[in-house]
Amino acid sequence: MSPFAAAALQIAALIVALAVCWRPLGDYMARTLTTPRHLRGEQLLYRGIGVDADADQRWSVYLRSVLSFSIVSIVVLYALLRLQAYLPYSLGRDGMPPLQSLNTAVSFVTNTNWQSYSGEAALGYTAQMAGLAVQNFLSAAVGIAMAVALVRGFTRTHTDRIGNFWVDLTRITVRVLLPLAIVFGIVMIFAGLVQNFAGDTTITTLTGGTQTIPGGPVASQEVIKELGTNGGGFYNANSAHPFENTTGFTNLLEIFLILVIPFSLTRTFGRLVGDLRQGVAILAAMVAIFVTTTALLIWSEVQHRGSALQLAGASMEGKEVRFGVPLSAVFASATTSTSTGAVDSMHSSFTAYGGGLAIVNMVFGELSPGGTGSGLYGILMVAIVAVFVAGLMVGRTPEYLGKKIGAREMKFVSLYILTTPALVVLGLGAAMATGTGRASILNPGPHGLSEVFYAFASASNNNGSAFAGLSANTDFYNVALAVAMGLGRFLPICFVLALAGSLAQQGTAPATAGTLPTHRPQFVLLVVGVVVLVAGLTFVPALALGPLAEGLS
Repeated sequence: MSPFAAAALQIAALIVALAVCWRPLGDYMARTLTTPRHLRGEQLLYRGIGVDADADQRWSVYLRSVLSFSIVSIVVLYALLRLQAYLPYSLGRDGMPPLQSLNTAVSFVTNTNWQSYSGEAALGYTAQMAGLAVQNFLSAAVGIAMAVALVRGFTRTHTDRIGNFWVDLTRITVRVLLPLAIVFGIVMIFAGLVQNFAGDTTITTLTGGTQTIPGGPVASQEVIKELGTNGGGFYNANSAHPFENTTGFTNLLEIFLILVIPFSLTRTFGRLVGDLRQGVAILAAMVAIFVTTTALLIWSEVQHRGSALQLAGASMEGKEVRFGVPLSAVFASATTSTSTGAVDSMHSSFTAYGGGLAIVNMVFGELSPGGTGSGLYGILMVAIVAVFVAGLMVGRTPEYLGKKIGAREMKFVSLYILTTPALVVLGLGAAMATGTGRASILNPGPHGLSEVFYAFASASNNNGSAFAGLSANTDFYNVALAVAMGLGRFLPICFVLALAGSLAQQGTAPATAGTLPTHRPQFVLLVVGVVVLVAGLTFVPALALGPLAEGLS
């Protein structure tokens, strides 16, 4: 069987697996988030932290809970990283430097998982497990909670309550993420991923030299890294490391884990709003964008434009030879479409257009299907813009899911949409305008611009993957990217929750002959068009100076 035929079969198997899980997982998450029953362990937790689990919160209180929880999480993780040398199982590692600790703490709490360090060399087991792996669960749960809070804004009427953050966080973590992580973690171990506390083992190579082989609790962190669309690797090479990604099976499984919750949340959305057709429409928009960018990315890598690549027969620099070009491209598309940031190949070594498409996935807002929760609330924001545009065309007040979209709602949506582009452009401009920012660029010309553009697009969209070739462990980039990650996560959350509160206060507008049907193909095309138009108008100049200029040269 040819490599391309094998890749086609693997992609088909991936599609089938996602389709099989879409309904049961989506329905299970909907039941989990709506049931009035609290598990006994959950009740003990609520009692311990002084939370009334049956009392819903106003959007402002919900937001304060999110922000206070996140700030405490950053402080705790920062302390773990700085005090690592005094922790058990530190493996003799020193504490991480202050600004790098700040960057890493903000990174993992915001579900970005940007890493300016080498995991196996910089961190011991306690910091990896009690610090990074815990935040992999919690930051993913926060994203899903935000999406559910926004959906409640559509489903509730004449109220200022959008749910209880502490209940949402607990249920998502305990009932959804933890069981899935346990099941697939066991699968990962049986598939050959490392899971031990063996420390570093020094061996003698065939040539008589020595090599240090690092062990560790890899499989348990790997599974939640993908399942929660986090992306932070136990090893510096991330999913290109054979201990994190042993075979073609685990490579395909990791892609599946990245996509399964974001895609299944569309079914959850349909269940929560009482109209499965709405969930299918959102799913169709996500799939249309994802399939298009993935196909183009595969094509750009298979074409391997350039004389050196053509002589080599493929663009294999930076690729994992075990998986081949097509599956490396699919992994890259999945990780940049979902705010995951994991890599099984080096994106900087992709062709100019391939690397550009990875950037496009991020600047689209990572909503095809996006991160756990963030993809759903991101595309719902786009859907609101779509109904607003349609309303302008026919001269009537736009409505979505029975709620009128007025000036107040559009202000929140506009601020949400403008946040990430502003952070990317300001960050890129600051880096290129300062000597400290330019000094970290290892490749001059358009490719160097692409490296910095990719870094700020990744940080501001809470993706976390890196283009490589950029020395980001400097004071400038540690601080600048931490700011981009923090604002890129929490400012949009502020606008999402404010919008949820505004929608929940409304009544339900009955559908009329002039109401735009939001479950039909025309609406799906309108949503896709808005995504392309908004991202295109914002980022085409930067793309033209970076990957497009490199590709045309």
